[in-house]
Amino acid sequence: MNLEFIDYLQQLVDSSQIVIDRPKGSSHPRFHGKEYPVDYGYLHGTSSIDSSGVDIWVGSFGMKKVVGVLCTVDLLKKDTELKILVDCTDAEIEHILDFVNDKDMRAIKIKF
Repeated sequence: MNLEFIDYLQQLVDSSQIVIDRPKGSSHPRFHGKEYPVDYGYLHGTSSIDSSGVDIWVGSFGMKKVVGVLCTVDLLKKDTELKILVDCTDAEIEHILDFVNDKDMRAIKIKF
């Protein structure tokens, strides 16, 4: 495991404001009836492949610690992304994977 990569992700999270625009329990904007299992948002002032902020899932630990990433493929948008997992328990990560691996999107986790 590349500790420098993990450290850089942690520095990115530590130096950015986390914006939660889809809180736990809120409905997905395109798929009605599908609720977010944990808080979901982005890092303000960052950019990702889709020209918006770097996506982030925030779990219940409350330590602002990077615990892994999701690597996603979205056939509908025809893109790939890296989504940061912060403060997520193993159970929360499994709920996130169940949420993401649906319709035209698939993800794998890399847990640190």
